[in-house]
Amino acid sequence: MDPYIDLLKILLPELLITHFDLIGHQTKGDILHLHFEEKPEIPKEFSSQLVIAHGFHKEITIQDFPVRGKKVFLHIKRRRWLG
Repeated sequence: MDPYIDLLKILLPELLITHFDLIGHQTKGDILHLHFEEKPEIPKEFSSQLVIAHGFHKEITIQDFPVRGKKVFLHIKRRRWLG
């Protein structure tokens, strides 16, 4: 397991860590950007149907609480499911 995931579990909501993969991070000056992509697991509400992952929805950006004086931006991409 990635050692950063244990740290992120403390700082971020459990839902985000459980259902999304951290695909990248970057620091620009006093801003920390964390990039997440939804895991390719079929959601429970669609488990009885035949569905396929079909790309991603438009990325959303959420400003989270600052960490050690740095602004934190979460960039989140959710999967698009077709059934």
